[in-house]
Amino acid sequence: MATSVAVLVGKAREWLPDLKALAAKLKVNAGNEPGTDVGPLISKRAKERVLGLIESGIREGARLELDGRDVKVPGYENGNFVGPTLFSGVTTDMQIYTQEIFGPVLVVLEVDTLDEAIALVNRNPFGNGTGLFTQSGAAARKFQAEIDVGQVGINIPIPVPVPFFSFTGSRGSKLGDLGPYGKQVVQFYTQTKTVTARWFDDDSVNDGVNTTISLR
Repeated sequence: MATSVAVLVGKAREWLPDLKALAAKLKVNAGNEPGTDVGPLISKRAKERVLGLIESGIREGARLELDGRDVKVPGYENGNFVGPTLFSGVTTDMQIYTQEIFGPVLVVLEVDTLDEAIALVNRNPFGNGTGLFTQSGAAARKFQAEIDVGQVGINIPIPVPVPFFSFTGSRGSKLGDLGPYGKQVVQFYTQTKTVTARWFDDDSVNDGVNTTISLR
């Protein structure tokens, strides 16, 4: 789950400075080093892709609140590192919104109401996972009922369910009609056999033939 978009609703827009300050404190280092919060990307090509998307965000007019492009990690100078990066002022036509970045980059959109936030998410062609953070039970019920996304978290950042529930993306995030695990996977990996039978009493069989097989 590459949860790379945050939608700040109403007064939550005032949290952006705090979000920036917390992100700036994250420690970038090799994944096997104690205290590491952000490890390296999987390859140089992955790093180049993330850096290219950051450049596209700047070019398209998003505000780069926190820049992680020039992070240096002592002892791993040639590592594929990108530091925590934060964009604000993002719109839905920007490449950093339309593509999953798969790097330590958070893009922030802002709306006035929960209805606007739900409409924004539902306009996205994909529907893998989403999460709502709230102290309002009414807002949570409205969100989970109206959102068109397969996996929904309430005060949970990554809403992938435990294995006995199926992975349930929707729209562009779903192929086929069954999920890859949970109860649905039993159907996915099972080929059914239908047997239609009719039995007779032994004394009704009087032609000496005990078994016949019909093939079609």
